[in-house]
Amino acid sequence: MAACTLSLVLCSSNSAVAETDGPPNLAPGQSLGIALDIPPVPNLRDVGGYKTRDGATIVRGLAYRSDTFHPMTAEDDRKLKALRLKNDYDLRTAAEAKAEPDQMPHGVKYHLLNVLADAKSSAPAELEKLLREPKKANAALGGGKIEALFMEGYREFISLPSARQSYRTLFLSLADRKKLPAVFHCTTGKDRTGWAAAALLTLLGVPPETVMEDYMRTNEYTLPQFKRTIDEFVEAGGDRDIAVAVFGVKPEYLEASFDEMRKQYGSIERYFSDGLDIDVARQQVLRDLFLGEK
Repeated sequence: MAACTLSLVLCSSNSAVAETDGPPNLAPGQSLGIALDIPPVPNLRDVGGYKTRDGATIVRGLAYRSDTFHPMTAEDDRKLKALRLKNDYDLRTAAEAKAEPDQMPHGVKYHLLNVLADAKSSAPAELEKLLREPKKANAALGGGKIEALFMEGYREFISLPSARQSYRTLFLSLADRKKLPAVFHCTTGKDRTGWAAAALLTLLGVPPETVMEDYMRTNEYTLPQFKRTIDEFVEAGGDRDIAVAVFGVKPEYLEASFDEMRKQYGSIERYFSDGLDIDVARQQVLRDLFLGEK
């Protein structure tokens, strides 16, 4: 039920970067959206830069994760060209994409991968309505109910047929060097995108604690973007914890996806092979492409 809720409500000096320049060299997990001064995408980040358990480094500049590229100004568009993107993988629903279509530099190929196409819940509309009525939201979503809703949604990232098909297409595309650099995103870049990034980093051998740290960095970039909305909700009588649970992330959300993955498949490799039909050979292609020198 919560899967729809997750992201439908939500997945300077650098401005002188020329279109032909590459992205700035940041520490792993830092915001390129902030570094490049592209306000609509504070959660735009390079997937690369992290170390694996055996000392390899995830190659930078191949795959990026982000929030929605809307609305983008001509100047935002110019700055984004620094990433030299070839493909844009949108994990949102068709309704989300229609309401706020991606505005990308010319030549970037767009792909809609509707992770939640098979979700049957009407929770998104109900949650949006509740957030406009803070006191009712307190009763309906307080006491851990909103967290449980999100955890249920994160399990659906593993179980929904549409999620498996969407993530299969995404990861196979990321294994094709000709399609890179590429970006994948949802509304705020935290839920559907959060699982995609966590699954990829885990397959590549990044330690679990680093994967979780990367996931939690969303709060640094997304919560400030929604500060006014959160403050207004609280001023109208809403519980701040509810708003933070909606617009941010918590460890238990991602842990729910991993728990469901282990229950159904046992390991990340079996999730890729049995759940996504990406066999061992194609998993190795991903590793060969994304793992740098030790």
